Amino acid sequence: MITFDQAKTLRPGQTFLDENNKKWRVNGKVKLWKTQPNRISIPVKRGLYEYGYITESNLWAVTLKGE
Repeated sequence: MITFDQAKTLRPGQTFLDENNKKWRVNGKVKLWKTQPNRISIPVKRGLYEYGYITESNLWAVTLKGE
């Protein structure tokens, strides 16, 4: 599980695993909101065509690779 503070420090190119042990890569800048400090959005990519976002509601499902 990634903590909220760890998620804020993610950089493009970092890899992590989801709950099914599939490898994902951070694909862009982490988005934070000033008016809602507990909200986060991280763009991710897997393979050639699979894209998505990690948000505060699904942080529990991912772990940093190497932990």
